[in-house]
Formats: sequence, structure tokens, C-alpha cells
Amino acid sequence: MSEEKPAVIIYSTNWCAYCKMARQYLMGLNVSTVEKNIEEDEAAHQELMDKIGGNFRGVPVIDINGDIILGFDRAKIDDSLKKFGYVS
Repeated sequence: MSEEKPAVIIYSTNWCAYCKMARQYLMGLNVSTVEKNIEEDEAAHQELMDKIGGNFRGVPVIDINGDIILGFDRAKIDDSLKKFGYVS
């Protein structure tokens, strides 16, 4: 019996090319994602600020089961996905 993993959250903006790359990368790994646009959704913006302590540096910010990854850093994404069992 496999345990359902929470979707990976990608905090993004409309203009962010790296956000699109992150989404495509995760989709290619068959990882379920939820994209939250911080420009269009004030609640998503506030949620992100709460998670990162208000120290905003840019997007994407990727939340993998509580691991917060700033930017599209494939090595960190891969490590976190493996740590939480999203990929083997």
C-alpha cells in the first residue's frame, strides 16, 4: 500500500521562467504539484512570507513536504524528493 504524498508547492509569478522550468521538471518526474501565484493571490503571498520568515529573495520557492528550496536548484530538489520518497 503506497502512502499518498502531499503535492509539491511552487510559489511563482507570471513572468518567472525558472518557475515554469521547475514545474516542467517536477512534472517530468511525475511529481504532483500545486502552483501558487504570489502576484495574483494575496493569501499565497502571505503563506509564502510566513514560511520564509518574510525574507523574500525571489521565485520560485519550492515547498517539498516542508523543505523550502529557494530558486530552481535541481540538486536540492532531487535530494528533497528522495528524502521524502517522491522518487527513488
